Amino acid sequence: MSEKPVSREQRRKALEQQKKTARKKPGQKKKKASSGASWIKRIVLAVVLIGVVGLLSGLGLFAYYASSAPDLDEELLRDPISPKFLAADGKTEIPFMTVEDRTYVNYEDIPKEMEAAILATEDNRFYEHSGIDVIRLGGAVLANITGGFGSQGASTITQQVIKNSFLSNEKTLKRKAQEAYLAYKLEQEYTKEEIFEMYFNKILMSGNTYGFGTAAEHFYGKPLSELGLPEMALLAGMPQSPNNYNPFNHPEAAEKRRNIVLSLMEQHEKITTAQKEEAQAAPVTEMLLAEENRPKAPTGEYTAFMEMVQSELESLSGDYSLDEGLTIYTTLEPDVQKAVNETMSSDLFFDDKVESAMTIVDTQTGAIRAIGAGRDYSGDVRINYATSRDRVVGSTIKPLVAYGPAIEYLDWSTGQPIVDEPYSYEGGQQVRNVDGNFLGGMTIREALYRSRNIPAVKTLKEVGAEDAKDFVRKLGLDIEVFESTALGSTGISTVDLAGAFAAFGNDGIYTKPHTITKLVFRDGTTEEVVKPESVPAMKDSTAYMVTDMLRDVVDLNVPGATGKEAALSGLDLAGKTGTSNYTQEDLAKYGLDSSSAPDVWFAGYTSKYSVSVWSGYPTREIGIDTASNERLLAQRLFANAMSKISSSAETDNFKKPESVVELEIEAGSSPLRLASAFTPYNLRSTELFVRGTEPTQVSEEFVQEELDAPSGLRASVDGQTANLTWNYDITEGVAFEVAVEVDGNSSVLTTTGDRAYSFSGLEEGKTYTFRVTAVSDDLRSDPASVAVEVAGAPEEEIEEEPVEEEEPVEEPEEPVETPEDENPNGNDNGNSDNGNSNDNGNNNGNGQNNGDNGNNGNGGNNGNGNSGNSGGNGNGETPPPPPEDGEGEGDANPASVPDATPPEENDQP
Repeated sequence: MSEKPVSREQRRKALEQQKKTARKKPGQKKKKASSGASWIKRIVLAVVLIGVVGLLSGLGLFAYYASSAPDLDEELLRDPISPKFLAADGKTEIPFMTVEDRTYVNYEDIPKEMEAAILATEDNRFYEHSGIDVIRLGGAVLANITGGFGSQGASTITQQVIKNSFLSNEKTLKRKAQEAYLAYKLEQEYTKEEIFEMYFNKILMSGNTYGFGTAAEHFYGKPLSELGLPEMALLAGMPQSPNNYNPFNHPEAAEKRRNIVLSLMEQHEKITTAQKEEAQAAPVTEMLLAEENRPKAPTGEYTAFMEMVQSELESLSGDYSLDEGLTIYTTLEPDVQKAVNETMSSDLFFDDKVESAMTIVDTQTGAIRAIGAGRDYSGDVRINYATSRDRVVGSTIKPLVAYGPAIEYLDWSTGQPIVDEPYSYEGGQQVRNVDGNFLGGMTIREALYRSRNIPAVKTLKEVGAEDAKDFVRKLGLDIEVFESTALGSTGISTVDLAGAFAAFGNDGIYTKPHTITKLVFRDGTTEEVVKPESVPAMKDSTAYMVTDMLRDVVDLNVPGATGKEAALSGLDLAGKTGTSNYTQEDLAKYGLDSSSAPDVWFAGYTSKYSVSVWSGYPTREIGIDTASNERLLAQRLFANAMSKISSSAETDNFKKPESVVELEIEAGSSPLRLASAFTPYNLRSTELFVRGTEPTQVSEEFVQEELDAPSGLRASVDGQTANLTWNYDITEGVAFEVAVEVDGNSSVLTTTGDRAYSFSGLEEGKTYTFRVTAVSDDLRSDPASVAVEVAGAPEEEIEEEPVEEEEPVEEPEEPVETPEDENPNGNDNGNSDNGNSNDNGNNNGNGQNNGDNGNNGNGGNNGNGNSGNSGGNGNGETPPPPPEDGEGEGDANPASVPDATPPEENDQP
């Protein structure tokens, strides 16, 4: 079928319709694109607006801060400002450091190589910026975003001059704004060369040495113009940490820093690679001024302490410097430092070569009150033994790494049983006690005060190395813990040890030992508290229980205590001894005997001060003789210093917290049991427990026993005396109570440890029954008895004469008076017997033993007699001697008895 023909007009209209359709679609897409662009424009405009507002706000804030900036002062710009140091009372100024006479160097006299080293290290674009290095600032901003505000500085040399002359070290926007403003202003008023000259002569180099020219003379003994590249590079690196990079004291650190400077010089094309490598190969120490020619360092009674202040200032997070006119509040107590200096120069030392060091810390705050760095801490090259960590602390570490953690983590009591027996490390090496012996079962208290090695290693094994390491880390000790660490470790100084032991005396609260509490800047109002915070290191129960065990170490009444030389009368004191040892190889190498020790220690504390002492020789080639009193040096130094600093201040006793329970236990029981009434006294021990862990069951190990009665009791009579003898198998811990019964009255004559007793004063016509009973503590045997009958004298017959009977005479009856019975109870009062012979409680009534004084203490004889009549108040015969253990007081004492011989015992010896 053919298609219908289309006219030209129809084709034209169709073509126009297609064009319209084509134009419409692109138009719709364009409309959408235009809408998206509109949103982008809006966002960009908002960002720009926010930026403008922020910029204007920032400029306004900058202008506000800048308006309060101080004026430029040329004198302050060119001269360093000496710091002021105050003692712990906040008033006493410590005379130590002033600005040294400087070798001032003009810019034109500064060697170009020296300038290049400084610029490569401190400010490579110094001659290109206008006081602020924008590129360096950008890097610092990025670092502060990732690491926190103040994590990295961007200060140029110009800014350092401003900061060291006018501003505080606060890392705040205000200080940064003022610093930037004044740096720009300084660049406008002074040339670059003048600004560099200010920096060059003002910067602190070390101690009280300011400026590079002074440092050249101080360290090398020659002017700047004669220095070589290695020497210049070393000086250029020192301002970052002046005391730590002091080549006299820290040559290795100084060399490392010098090599970094040389690398920076090469990086910035100041020197060639060959020059860098040649300079880095140069030895540091050989270039320094010879020791005998070095200027004398500032010395005095506070030198060691003030050097620690300088080091601590540099270690603080702020960018502080001693050339900024700071007022530094320290922890020094001058009287305590004086006492330490006197002790370190005393005659306690047994020769001139042996050294010692001492640190005294406030038990409550961790503040370092005094430092004894050595016996003669003078000269430019000296060793501070108090801060040195290369010595082995020995057994002083036992409460820190073994017993303290056992109480803290395992809830051990001070009476925890442990056995001192042959024992080896996991590797098979045998652990030795210093005496080579094994004492068997004991409590950890005894193991600690006797300083037994094997129980300490066993205890650490029970605790575990990780828990032990965590425990000492909380006490500021950064050491690795192994099995052998229970017997000693390196990496601990007297400062560290005094701080760690202080926590035991402060309810378990630890404060890092420190010398600075507060800084006040040159404006006199801006201050910063920099003392460390106190943190709980252990439970108060752990602290007190360890303290109580360490009391025994210095207790003169505790047999086997190792720290008795450190004891001080009237002072509640706790402490621990320590001795390191040589290996067999070292003994052979140095030709020493087995009693030699390289180090002896003592760490002790009261509630006020914690003191740590080390003694030894500068070299391990000489040892302390532990077989002599040389081993006691550290203890004696401790006692000497502690007695001085404690005499003028009241020291509280340690107080037992509510978390601790004190109970009497039976030593050797396992698990621990309370002592029973029958536990022997030598097995009773008063121990401490964490509340809630104390034992409640009473030991049944010991029960009441029967004592055998004495055997072979005999009585021989000699005149008026009866001599008693008897036999008994047990020779210790048993006494014998001797009693007599006569006329129905019984009394105790004596209690004696002998097997014989003599009774005087037998009376005719009476029978005496003697009883002997064995006694031991609360136990009594059945009595053995023997009777002695004394016969009466025979009566004479009288012839009766006959009587004549008389007639009775009657008389009137009269009443007859019957005389009154003066003794109605039948007692013989005032006659030849014993006065009130009956015992009625207080020995002045009836003859019955009815009172409570029948057998109390003094031989059981509690009558009211005197020494003459031994309890008898009549006028009878001579009484027997008083009982051996009594006071001459007897119960109804049968003092007057006629002589007689019992028939059955008459011929016995």
